[in-house]
Amino acid sequence: MEQKSADQTPINAKTFVRGSPFMVVRLALTALLCLSGLGAALATPARIIILRHGEKATAYKLCDIGRERAEALTTTYLGRGAAKSLFASGEAPAAILTITLHTLELASPSAASWGEPLTLYSLLPDKDADEDEKAELLNLRTQEAAHDVMTDPRYAGKTVVMVWEHKHIANKKLEDTSPGKAVTLRQLLKLDELHGVPEKWPSGTYDYFWIAEYGNQGSDVPTRFSMVKQEFGAPYEAVPSNDWDQPNGLEPESGCDLKGAQN
Repeated sequence: MEQKSADQTPINAKTFVRGSPFMVVRLALTALLCLSGLGAALATPARIIILRHGEKATAYKLCDIGRERAEALTTTYLGRGAAKSLFASGEAPAAILTITLHTLELASPSAASWGEPLTLYSLLPDKDADEDEKAELLNLRTQEAAHDVMTDPRYAGKTVVMVWEHKHIANKKLEDTSPGKAVTLRQLLKLDELHGVPEKWPSGTYDYFWIAEYGNQGSDVPTRFSMVKQEFGAPYEAVPSNDWDQPNGLEPESGCDLKGAQN
């Protein structure tokens, strides 16, 4: 199923979800993951670039700073011809994966610059949904995405970008409340088997990439992990570039949602 975002970026939607009933969706995704896990062979990417969505205004959209970050990422790191491209010369991303409206909005300009579709493991806001049900659905969508990244032969030996929700990148509390299950990218992509990978993505940190490299064919354990700070020049001086787990300096007049974002 292919849709287009407002900027005409094609979107490949994975089991497109439009709110309730959450129970039906949860059961369907659980069955899908169980079935797809049978006989699935590893086809690991060479690299997975993970980043968080930009600063948000509401549950439905980014604030002005978040939209500036989306533009800055395109021209500096992730778009075609980026000044400090994270891709090798002549290389394009094999896929750009997103999960929510915030991640979709951040990634769209970069994907459009390549003329490539975004892959959306869709989870849209639903004001009537129970918080526990929403968290469980985020778990399932994250599990599905990680499974696809590590087994889809189209990604083997290439670079995949995942723009995700920070708690489902790394969050020790979430992991502890889901014993016996891998629910964060840190767990699902085996980053937790490496030394020095943070256990939590801080709520006020929007400006880092996590880069996992898989150098051993046939192994789903990364051989190298690095963190790269996003640093932009003009005209993006207003976009926060704080150190890891340090205050981002945003003020109420920014129009961004600051709840929990200074911790």
